[in-house]
Amino acid sequence: MSRFLQLHLLTSYPPANLNRDDLGRPKTAIMGGAMRLRVSSQSLKRAWRSSELFKSSLDGHVGTRTKRIGLNWIKPLLEEKGIRDPATIALWSQDFQKVFGEPEDLPTDKEIEGDTQSTQHLLNKQLVHVAPVEELALKNLIGELAAFLNSERIEHNPVLIEIAELQEKKAKSKKEEQKKISDKIAKKLEALILKKTHTAADIALFGRMLASSPAYNVEAAAQVAHAISVHKVQVEDDFFTAVDDLNKGEEDRGAGHMGETEFGAGVFYLYVCINRELLLENLQNDVELANKTLAALLECAATIAPTGKQNSFASRAYASYILAEKGDQQPRSLAVAFLKPVEEPDMLGAAIQRLEEKRDNMDKVYGSCATARKTMNAETGEGSLKGLIEFAMAE
Repeated sequence: MSRFLQLHLLTSYPPANLNRDDLGRPKTAIMGGAMRLRVSSQSLKRAWRSSELFKSSLDGHVGTRTKRIGLNWIKPLLEEKGIRDPATIALWSQDFQKVFGEPEDLPTDKEIEGDTQSTQHLLNKQLVHVAPVEELALKNLIGELAAFLNSERIEHNPVLIEIAELQEKKAKSKKEEQKKISDKIAKKLEALILKKTHTAADIALFGRMLASSPAYNVEAAAQVAHAISVHKVQVEDDFFTAVDDLNKGEEDRGAGHMGETEFGAGVFYLYVCINRELLLENLQNDVELANKTLAALLECAATIAPTGKQNSFASRAYASYILAEKGDQQPRSLAVAFLKPVEEPDMLGAAIQRLEEKRDNMDKVYGSCATARKTMNAETGEGSLKGLIEFAMAE
């Protein structure tokens, strides 16, 4: 099996604001001394993994990225089983939350009793990517915890009993000792919840980092570059007004609302590199699932746009050109083809030509940079997405 699959995509977006900066303007980058539009890799990956296409293609194999483990999973499950005391929920939730990273600070019992609506302590400080099998393990354990707290006559999980004893010890300990006990509790729960082997396709592709539990980290099998426009751009301002339907203009003919939004249009180059061997390893050598994951990723990259300002601009677009390459050679981006901004009136045609020329010139000086290649060109009607997916999955 060829180790690397490289994708080079050219996608033309009409006026849009797909990915905003802190001021609400389209993100940009300086490349080759010229301003370019940019869509961040984080934005692209989020759009792909949260799309209906990705979820339906990989049903049951898509994780959840969240910091609301205590608020959305633990608290509702305990309350459903009749555990409604805020202090009890807070105490146990913190232990479970700590498995996934540092939780927000736990308030004092007095603060909890005085503000039963406060839920900040049920959030984790950082986002964590949870595999479906880990979510199930957590929820099953919360069910066992509820039975334990309700003193039901069943054989209780010895770990929960031990944790309850540790909690009592922690309550009587000094602050320095309390942290050590908390870490000890988290390690015991960690062994029951976190999994080194799972089949979450999005985690296998994009990786995850658990700073407090590095043994459960996953190295990303896919590297996604920031998409950049192949030509120089200038972000434009759109001044708009909205009319009040009930204003008949008898006293005031002015607009009901005025505002500004920024936008830009461009042909974007995107580079994606997938380590197929690592993807297969991350998915426990499940060849069928690895192929489904590759197919879903390729189709998403070709057809799914970030959701930013879509209702305002309807800037949905399919890739007009895709070059797929397979081989064991060291991967390389072809972004250098656009170091000099494209200026020809036929920007898309010129971009395709530049990309292919740079690919051929790289081959001349370095030797073949891929063992096999396949293209899809929607400008000329050559190739197909189906053919590219079959190429990606083939040995």
